[in-house]
Amino acid sequence: MASSSMARGSSWTAKQNKQFEEALVMYEKDTTHRWHNIARACGKTVDEVRRHYEALEKDINNIETDRVPIPNYTPISTTRGYTNDHWLMMKNLKLK
Repeated sequence: MASSSMARGSSWTAKQNKQFEEALVMYEKDTTHRWHNIARACGKTVDEVRRHYEALEKDINNIETDRVPIPNYTPISTTRGYTNDHWLMMKNLKLK
């Protein structure tokens, strides 16, 4: 299920999503210039990163409240560049 904010946003590759995930862990909520650092880490603008984060939060909230079943993707199938393993990891990630 693609959120409406992703329809307005840019396309993200699997590599950029991985960089985004790693940057979220590296640059915690209280980090100075957090969004600039995350944007630099995945080659996106600050606005693109914020929109992507907001869409991710919305998707995780929908999954956690059972509004959307967790997709059963094959290893080569992706949504927003995420594989099934990434979805499960992100579901368990407590966003900071």
